[in-house]
Amino acid sequence: MEPSQATPEPVPSPKPATKRSLLSSLMEVAAAATTATAALQRSSSFKEDSYLASSLRSSELKALQELKQLLSTSTKPISIWGVPVAPAGGGGDERADVVLLKFLRARDFDAGQAHAMLLQCAEWRREFGADGLADEELVGFKEMEGVVAYMHGWDRRGHPVCYNAYGVFKDKAMYDRILGDAEKLQHFLRWRVQVMERGVRLLQLRPGGINSIIQVTDLKDMPKRELRAASKHILSLFQDNYPEMVARKVFINVPWYFSVLYAMIGPFLTDRTKSKFVIAREGNVAETLYKFIRPEFVPVQYGGLSRPSDLQNGPPKPATEFTIKGGEKVNLEIDGIEVFSHNQTPWSHLIVNGSTPFVLSGSSAFGTRLSAMCSLHMKPYDAVVVLSSRRSL
Repeated sequence: MEPSQATPEPVPSPKPATKRSLLSSLMEVAAAATTATAALQRSSSFKEDSYLASSLRSSELKALQELKQLLSTSTKPISIWGVPVAPAGGGGDERADVVLLKFLRARDFDAGQAHAMLLQCAEWRREFGADGLADEELVGFKEMEGVVAYMHGWDRRGHPVCYNAYGVFKDKAMYDRILGDAEKLQHFLRWRVQVMERGVRLLQLRPGGINSIIQVTDLKDMPKRELRAASKHILSLFQDNYPEMVARKVFINVPWYFSVLYAMIGPFLTDRTKSKFVIAREGNVAETLYKFIRPEFVPVQYGGLSRPSDLQNGPPKPATEFTIKGGEKVNLEIDGIEVFSHNQTPWSHLIVNGSTPFVLSGSSAFGTRLSAMCSLHMKPYDAVVVLSSRRSL
């Protein structure tokens, strides 16, 4: 009996090699963008830089001493942001270590590179006239104050907050008037640096103090192509002359393509840099900002309670915050709240995740005292509820 022969498995006919379809490529990009968005929204890995000597590694302390040694040979005094840094060790100003550590961190604690960067910054400040810029009256930018770039309030940890919103430049007339040619662009850059200088003045620049700002950038309606030159100049100026000044960057009203862009450039960013980024798409702005900034300091256009002139007379009365679980129905009894007419401030109202479902300031009589009962039936997801009872100080 002859041994049985194994029947060979049928071999599938080879298919002609084809390029990946556009659909599959887009799906991969979308998946990467979703992952990138989730990564950006997580901020648990964020750890703010410390300027306390006790928290520095031995290699970092060594680099700091090396930088001081390099600065000690300077033949002329050098100040950065109003802090004397050279000749090093002469004045014993504790703020100097904070300034030097910012330049060292920007150059991965390479003392030689940090020294060169600091000297270039000092020269730029001299040529640009940066030291007195915060007090200058720049003509032609009144309409942009509180709109395009401005300091407003503080976050929950005490950092000053800088808001940036360039959507106004989608209007061609506005763009031509402010950024229409090279001379106008330079004038705009001077104004933008002025905003930054005013922000630096709000910092303590001391070990253990508040040494950086929070930056909130509104991407809604921002014309990408038209602002390319201005954005490039601003980024270059700030990277070279204001190192490690931003503790956290919050992007709001983020369009879909931002996540795609981040998915492409993310692998080239350090984990330290990525830990500073937070994004919020439209509809999620107030909820995101509330994580870092109290509602009474969030501008009204972003679902908060703060109007441009509110901080001129001191800090506002704190709002009451609490979380209601998804699906719950809660009755709130609000008694004895002093309310004002709509054209008066302060006012009183209730907001849920940045919206205003229940307004208490319905009376037009100034100084009316109001008692009210409102019922909130939450949607399936949890919501942050903020009750504001604002009164004159």
